[in-house]
Amino acid sequence: MGTESTFEVVHAVLSAEPISVDQAIAAVESDTAGAVVSFSGIVRNHDGGKPVERLSYSAHPTAHQVMADVVAALVAEHTPAGGPGGAPDSERDRPGGGGKSQPVRIWAAHRIGMLEVGDPALVCAVSAAHRGQAFEVCSELVDRIKAQVPIWKEQFFTDGTVEWVGAGE
Repeated sequence: MGTESTFEVVHAVLSAEPISVDQAIAAVESDTAGAVVSFSGIVRNHDGGKPVERLSYSAHPTAHQVMADVVAALVAEHTPAGGPGGAPDSERDRPGGGGKSQPVRIWAAHRIGMLEVGDPALVCAVSAAHRGQAFEVCSELVDRIKAQVPIWKEQFFTDGTVEWVGAGE
């Protein structure tokens, strides 16, 4: 299943503007996709038993490049040895999807700046010919972004206290 796929990174950015799972899904849908898997990490109203009022995400100056690199590394690991993978563009893009290659499309964005409860902070969507691959790539994508992209969260609690998360890890 995975060895027959090419990959297209549609979007992999940090965004000061609002992001949405609907936007991500619309960007990766295609006629060759039998599955679209999405993830939306939402600002919740609590953490560690304390009520949260809002969050602010700060990014290291290299975070934009790290985000691109994390997605590129994931794509490279899922691409067959010997090149970008699958059939050449002319066969892959033929009407009816006549080639063996089914593109896996990836969309990912992490917010920076001030967010309110209910706002999406991290949104990812992956489309693939089959659900197993879409689930696998989306799950891996979320885990890698959270683990590797240098973004810190400042939590503002309703009692006036503030806590940084991710700093020094």
